[in-house]
Amino acid sequence: MSLTNAPRLDTDRLILRGPSPHDAEPMIAFLMDQDRAGGFGAYDNRGDAWRWWALNIGHWHVHGYGYFTIEDRATGAPAGISGIWNPEGWPEPELGWVVFEGFEGKGIAYEASHRARQWAYEDLGFTTLTSNIVPGNARSIALAERLGARYERTYVNPHMGEDLLYRHPGPKELAA
Repeated sequence: MSLTNAPRLDTDRLILRGPSPHDAEPMIAFLMDQDRAGGFGAYDNRGDAWRWWALNIGHWHVHGYGYFTIEDRATGAPAGISGIWNPEGWPEPELGWVVFEGFEGKGIAYEASHRARQWAYEDLGFTTLTSNIVPGNARSIALAERLGARYERTYVNPHMGEDLLYRHPGPKELAA
């Protein structure tokens, strides 16, 4: 049972879908892992991590978009999240991604983010997206660049501190 009105998006290996109740535990586990979630806003207590999970559900209701749960088609397991994020204080809508432990290095973040960006451009009518990356997060920088995004500027994110803003090519640039 999805907790949002999120569409289901398919790729060869993945299903991108709205968050459901059984996604809470993997998301909370990720958010409480200080090493892995540091660039995403790690939490040191379960209550705050749960509130972030609930925030994503509310984000869908307020904006009509948010983070999809990335489901591994072969196993049905939640593999991470990807989607469009724009909470209060963000400079503009962001294409974001996270893969959970055991799913790294398989191209899942690229495949999911590519599909989420396509949906944002084709179905929501977005003309640009950014990815906001904590300095030193080399894997996210490499993925943003693989998606065609280019460094635009450094800014102070009210929740995360200093962030690098990468600009994705727009739909016209991707079609060329």
